Amino acid sequence: MTATYRQPGLVLTDRRFTVPLDHDDPAGETIELYAREAVASDRAGQNLPWLVYLQGGPGFGANRFVGKGAWFGRALKEFRVLLLDQRGTGHSTPANRQTLPLRGGPAEQADYLARFRADSIVRDCEAIRAQVAGGAPWTVLGQSFGGFCATTYLSLAPEGLAAAVLTGGLPSLDAHADDVYRAAYPRVERKVAAHYARYPQDVERARRIADHLLTREVTLPNGYRLTVEAFQSLGILLGGGEGSHRLHFLLEDAFVRTPRGPELSDAFQEEVQGLLSYAPHPLYALVHEATYAQDERPTAWSAERVRAEFPQFDAAKSLAGDEPLLFTGETIHPFLFDCDPALRPLRETAELLAARTDWQPLYDPARLAVNEVPVAAAVYHDDMYVDTAHSLQTARAIRGLRTWVTDEYEHDGVRAGGPRVLDRLLALVRDEA
Repeated sequence: MTATYRQPGLVLTDRRFTVPLDHDDPAGETIELYAREAVASDRAGQNLPWLVYLQGGPGFGANRFVGKGAWFGRALKEFRVLLLDQRGTGHSTPANRQTLPLRGGPAEQADYLARFRADSIVRDCEAIRAQVAGGAPWTVLGQSFGGFCATTYLSLAPEGLAAAVLTGGLPSLDAHADDVYRAAYPRVERKVAAHYARYPQDVERARRIADHLLTREVTLPNGYRLTVEAFQSLGILLGGGEGSHRLHFLLEDAFVRTPRGPELSDAFQEEVQGLLSYAPHPLYALVHEATYAQDERPTAWSAERVRAEFPQFDAAKSLAGDEPLLFTGETIHPFLFDCDPALRPLRETAELLAARTDWQPLYDPARLAVNEVPVAAAVYHDDMYVDTAHSLQTARAIRGLRTWVTDEYEHDGVRAGGPRVLDRLLALVRDEA
């Protein structure tokens, strides 16, 4: 089913596809995928190569662009672009607290969600490529988790790729989730230190908010229980180019005077609930650690367990002494399934996924070692979300991959740098740089 419409300078087409839930059972249950096709209006009638965009996450639908912003305008100069809502996201068959009970209980829900990792997303792409590109190989642009998917693509179906461009998304090929988080917490601590160096007044502000949350129960307007640990998770902002500034502006007007004494303001609470709620992207919380699982070892709430190895992140200990409060980063914890009303009904499902021991490999090192697909990757120096050392180790393991290591951008460089970032990477895959 298709529907075509226009924006200034663009022709957009809604595309919907039916794919197997389990690609090993092609005659079994199916789900729907949604993608938005985009082409520059002055090139709409031309036979252009395809670029398929895989969004970061997991759990986020593709960007909804208005006009030709960021990297999108550069891509439209030479490609017909497919903005894919990966399974379970955006307009594709949804997976959330409202729909998952249709599967049955937590065990059935966990079995269902185990099929929402990079290997299934790649096989979805291959299932629709014949319909979209007539079977011709296409270029994939993978941002963050989308880069993880692109690495899986190179492992499972390189014949489907004309080229692969990765931005902030070169995964470790063999690290367990524990290894990922042991590398992550020191990076996050550096980002927090850099934030406080930029905005030293935020040290006391963050401590005051944390003390307030340790001594009072605060429930946000949407029903979110704002604990001190949940407040610390706002540190996820610090991995983006504007994130430190956004966190500063959030902290500077947190309190308001009331007849009952100082309270967190309505404006602060409204903004915080928008930043912390997983209602728009519950898959991020549900399958995030599963993106690192590749063998019989369970993830077992890896980020929570590894956090105990870094006691400096304990808010109560920081406040009892004279230490700055440390924010956390891209980590999923059991307490989120108690705090967030969008996640509470899925707590048992999440527990079952964390205990799962039948994960299959997502990458094929032997195949990557003989790779023939042109590949280029932007690796951001001291990226808070994806470990630079892990990325460079993987870059050396993929034959022919060319890297652009830069500290000019943070993890969201493909958005902030836009045309320049994509230009540089396309030049690398064409051996023009």
